[in-house]
Amino acid sequence: MKFQFIFNPRSGHNARNPHLLGRAREFIRKHGLDASVIATAHPLHATTLARKAVDDGYDVVVAIGGDGTMNEVATALVGTTATLGLIPCGSGNGLGRHLGIFGSKSNPWDCLIKGRTRVIDAGEIDGRLFFNASGMGFEALIADKFSRLSKRGFWGYLSTSAYAYRHYAAETYSIRTNSGQVKKSAFTLAVTNCDQYGNNAYISPGAKVDDGELDLTSIPPLGLFRSMPLVTQLFTARLDRNPSVYRARSSTFEIERERSGLIHTDGEPWQAGTTVSVKVHPKCLSILVPPN
Repeated sequence: MKFQFIFNPRSGHNARNPHLLGRAREFIRKHGLDASVIATAHPLHATTLARKAVDDGYDVVVAIGGDGTMNEVATALVGTTATLGLIPCGSGNGLGRHLGIFGSKSNPWDCLIKGRTRVIDAGEIDGRLFFNASGMGFEALIADKFSRLSKRGFWGYLSTSAYAYRHYAAETYSIRTNSGQVKKSAFTLAVTNCDQYGNNAYISPGAKVDDGELDLTSIPPLGLFRSMPLVTQLFTARLDRNPSVYRARSSTFEIERERSGLIHTDGEPWQAGTTVSVKVHPKCLSILVPPN
């Protein structure tokens, strides 16, 4: 098997630990792999490199970075015979946590040799693929602010969120699913493939990556005191028990909002219009996960 390792030197953990590039090369030597390592130079470069790897006949393309790097590499592998390998080194590592690659008893490097292949879904929102989570409203604003920070991590995310919380106003969304239409006032709205954003913040408890559906979670505007129990539920995977939170599961969503603005896909922010279409691509990506 041929392995292509794609390393993002700007990913949060990688930027603080450049030795990971050397670790990849040492891993290749140790296991005698037919492999090469290449670093990205700019945004979306990982997608270009991964597509070339597929064209060159690589069997496994390994993303060493955060959810953004994972997204870029995985986007190039959708619908191909190549398999995604993942060394989660970002601030949240949502997909890696959901699949047990991050924090597993067998470390992510071992998954590349001893792991099993799992075929998962992907989501598409406004023409862009996501594999972990997408969203709009407050979370898209925070994704944008977080992307500009020189130092990332959980506490950077938390402090950025706390500061922006005081100034953000909710929007009204019209949401059409396979089974009907509702209108909701939402502080933040997420459509996910996994059960969490990352950092064990479970926005969609019970979500599965291979069920042919996506999970939508709409959180209403809440005051400070009412929001504190919700934060606790977010980090204890009990958000589905909150009666004020709207949740839906569907293979497609059509979302209309009051104004154009930010959307994020796997934490990467960009601008979109007032009408946003979302759909699932069932079982379109192979990924290496822990053997058990």
